[in-house]
Parts: sequence; structure tokens; C-alpha cells
Amino acid sequence: MPYKTHVLMRKICLLLLFVVVQNGIFAGPEPKKKESKKPKKVIFLIGDGMGLAQITAAMANYQGRNAFERFPVIGLSKTSSSDNYVTDSGAGATVFSIGKKTFNGAIGVDSLGKEQDGLFEKLKRNNWGTGVIATSSITHATPASFYAHVASRKSEEDIASYLLRNNCDIAVGGGTKFIQNRKDQKNLIAELLASGFYVSTDSALQKIDAKKYIQTLSPNGMKTMQEGRGNYLQKATQMACNNLTKYHGKYFLMVEGSQIDWGGHDNNFEYMKAELLDFNEVINSVLDEAMRDGNTLVVVTADHETGGLSLLENKNDKLTFTPNYSTGGHSGIMVPVFAYGPGAELFAGIYPNTEIYEKFLQLMNLNGISKTRK
Repeated sequence: MPYKTHVLMRKICLLLLFVVVQNGIFAGPEPKKKESKKPKKVIFLIGDGMGLAQITAAMANYQGRNAFERFPVIGLSKTSSSDNYVTDSGAGATVFSIGKKTFNGAIGVDSLGKEQDGLFEKLKRNNWGTGVIATSSITHATPASFYAHVASRKSEEDIASYLLRNNCDIAVGGGTKFIQNRKDQKNLIAELLASGFYVSTDSALQKIDAKKYIQTLSPNGMKTMQEGRGNYLQKATQMACNNLTKYHGKYFLMVEGSQIDWGGHDNNFEYMKAELLDFNEVINSVLDEAMRDGNTLVVVTADHETGGLSLLENKNDKLTFTPNYSTGGHSGIMVPVFAYGPGAELFAGIYPNTEIYEKFLQLMNLNGISKTRK
């Protein structure tokens, strides 16, 4: 073969090889994406009003275990509502329940005020246990958003009546006045008992072994940590987990550190800090059990930040900081999301708060669950 022809053939072969490689003709099949392991239990902890500044400040000199540092996956959630860049707790928690942005003050309804099929409804149709634990009343905005559907968070007697729909197996917190001696004279306790609930209105947390139960420990909200509430939230959470495991196997439990928010509204740093440290211990307890169990997904986030807290230089002691509040209301900054357990990797990144609901649906195989399924 003449030299020039040989060179030309070599160039053609190299060109063909380049085309083959570029188009993947010799490549094997596309590798399958690794599916996330599905959890059998989900514990969703909401620190109401808890932003990065609150966590940073409360844990700055804490000598115990920092639960937030134990999470392998961290994300950021955008918190705006449908009608306001700065959300309230009603819209901020409703988005976790129905996966849609809604207006401030709404509970379990969309931006048009229409009731939406919520996470708890889907869970019950798929035979999961459900529950809410809070340091507020059980009818307050965040817990209410998971089982009720009303246009106004102020309609707490109406919210309590939604417990009769049996989408929430366990509810523990304050709020006795919304189920007993109500303004509408309705005897909700009798109806709840008839519906199969064990109901306690004792001021002390009762040890209960029941498939469905409601405990209200105070007329409205609970005591603060500074007033001596103690480890109520941790004990109530552990008892709920035990009962949900025993009677349902699979379950979703929402636990709210409600009063982190209230300390922020008061611009009371010590109040907020005491509540967040209590929440930290609850998270530690939940993580310990999740690590032993191996089938529990733990997700921690906030519905919004409260107080516009910043940590400024303390000129008298430069190794500490001065807490500074810019508002008595909420702010619109992103809030952190922490995740551990099966499917935790889905919660990394930056996303709108609606995606937290979508991730739960995916991990609990709830997509496409029919409204008529029992």
C-alpha cells in the first residue's frame, strides 16, 4: 500500500474510532440509579421558628451532645407561602401535609381554600400509624395542619373535631378547652371515646398502652421549660413510638418543639434557648433509637425562622456574642433540613418546602394511593 494511502486510511480509522467513542456504541447499558431504601418508620421533628441562628446560638456553649452535628445529610428549605414571602406556621406546616403552597393562616387547604387530601389521609389508606406531639395545643397551627382542613388556624374547636375523622391515631399536647367544655357545648370527649380513642385530660402525662389515644395536659399551650415542663416532649415521643410500633408497625410521627417560636416572638433569647435545648435532647433520643432500629427515617426542619435573630460581636467578651432580634414576627430566610436513615440522601440540596412532602410520598410509596382505598 502506498505510504500516502496508508496515512489516509489510518486517519479514517482514527476518525471512526472517535465517532464510536463519542456516541457510546461500545458502551454498556446505562447504569441503573440506586433506589433509596424505604423506611418503615418516619419521625418528622419540626422546630417551630428554628433557623440556623437559633441552632448556632443555643448550641454555642452546650456541653452535652449536639444532635444537629450527628446528621449526615443537610439541606435548605425555602419557606414562602402562596400570598407572602414570609410564611406563618399554618401555611408553613400545611405545605408538609398537602404539598401545596397556601395562604397564611390556612390549615390543610390550598391557596383557594379547598380541602386537599393530606399526608395523614394517604398514610391511613396505606395502613400506616400516625401521630402528632407538641408543646403547644394539639389544635395549634403545626399539629393541626396534619389532620385538619380549615381556612383559619383560629378555628380551634373546628380543628379538634377533625380528630373524629380517625386520620390521626395519637395526639398529645395542650388544648383541653377545645375538646371539653367547648363554646359550642359539643361533648367531643364522648364522641372520641365512641370512635375508639382513649382520652386523658389529666395535667400529668399518663403512660398509655392503646392503639389510639389523645392526651391534653393543659387548657391551651404547655408550660415552658423555664416553668418546669421537664422532659415531657421526650417521654411523650418515646411512648408514641412504642404504641405506634406495637399497634401499627409502620408509622409517621410529627413532633413539634412549638415554643422555640414563642421565645422568638417575645425576643426572649433565654426562653428560646431553653426550648431549643429541650428539642435537641428529643432529637438525640430519637436518633439513638433510629440507629438501633435501622428502618427509621429521621427528618428535622422548621416551618420558618422567628425573630430575625443575628449573633453580633460582644465587645465586652469577644469569645461570646450578643443576640440581636430584628422583628417580633417571622423572617423569610431559608431554614435547615437534617436527615438520617433510609432515604435521607433525598433531603440534601436547596429546594422549596413543597419538596419535603414529595420526598415523603416517594419514600413511603404513597404516590398514586387512591382516595377510595381502605
